[in-house]
Amino acid sequence: MSNSEATKIFDQQTAVAPLGIIAMAGAKELGESIDKYFREWKGVDDPEHSFLIEADCPRFQSGDGKGLIKSTVRGKDLFIICDVNNYSCTYKMLGKENAMSPDDHYQDLKRIIQAASGKAHRINVIMPILYGGRQHRRTYRESLDCAVALQELAAMGVQNIVTFDAHDPRVQNAIPLTGFDNIMPTYQVLKAMTHTFDTLKFDKDNFMIVSPDEGAIGRNMYYASVLGVDLGMFYKRRDYSTIVNGRNPIVAHEYMGNDVAGKDVFIADDLISSGDSMLDIAIELKKRNARRIFCYATYGIFTNGIEIFDEKYKDGTIDAVFGTNLTYRRPELLEAPWFHEVDCSKYIAYYIASLNHDMSISDVIDPHKKIDALLEKYQGK
Repeated sequence: MSNSEATKIFDQQTAVAPLGIIAMAGAKELGESIDKYFREWKGVDDPEHSFLIEADCPRFQSGDGKGLIKSTVRGKDLFIICDVNNYSCTYKMLGKENAMSPDDHYQDLKRIIQAASGKAHRINVIMPILYGGRQHRRTYRESLDCAVALQELAAMGVQNIVTFDAHDPRVQNAIPLTGFDNIMPTYQVLKAMTHTFDTLKFDKDNFMIVSPDEGAIGRNMYYASVLGVDLGMFYKRRDYSTIVNGRNPIVAHEYMGNDVAGKDVFIADDLISSGDSMLDIAIELKKRNARRIFCYATYGIFTNGIEIFDEKYKDGTIDAVFGTNLTYRRPELLEAPWFHEVDCSKYIAYYIASLNHDMSISDVIDPHKKIDALLEKYQGK
């Protein structure tokens, strides 16, 4: 879908209901960027004529909260955008400043759904990083927070749930009768790469995809398929005799695949948490004489800070890290010379426009044709 096609949708197609967008506290920046595209397609320059609906979740000093929507949502096709991973949001409790956890963001989402009081025509939730999504399978006596949360949202009347690059998309099996879309920003990533590095050669002699582990093999297989290059994989050899922080510690990263010597290597994963695993893999690839190493994670959290990535960039271990704007990025990350942002706000706007007008989303979520056109244009330079 192009800008002109999006404009035609607004001009010629009838919407399911008037559009309304609520950007929760952690997703204000993303919501404003999406709204900008809608105003452009609608031909509205005045920011006051916004599709955004102001909402808030104030707290009492005891820590109790409530949801408050500040204008009508009656009859609207309501899209609520929630970033459960935005740890920069805070609230006061008993005089102390507390950082909002994923639990807090999720509770606020439910409060806003309650505040709509059943008046909206339809409620859709866009939750780029799924609440509890990393706990995707049960081992012994463990909770399954994500599955329960999805069932809660469905029970509250949410008709569509949209996420990006779910840690395990099979979690949608918990709500088989509710709309659930797991969107992969593959085209946006490749577009950012080709715009940033104009010397890339996407062929088997110069480029290779490497999966950081067996869990990420699906997304990396897709990149290898659309680019027509070889795929390698690391697997994590763990010590199953001990448990550290609830998990079996990784002993080593073992490589399986073709020779990476002299090739640019692209590593894709759903998120970078501490970043230790990604850097361990980059070090192993450098030992095997890989040329340039490009890392990508849909969600760059960097729980331990970015200093170690600064060091590995300076010593030539990594050449770039790509990450989306689908979750909070700390200011120092945005300023890092090795970090390159992948903007997905336009992609979300296309999706919302299609859903709001009851149109097929196949062309939106399947970017194969756009990737082919991008590669043809890039390789024809």
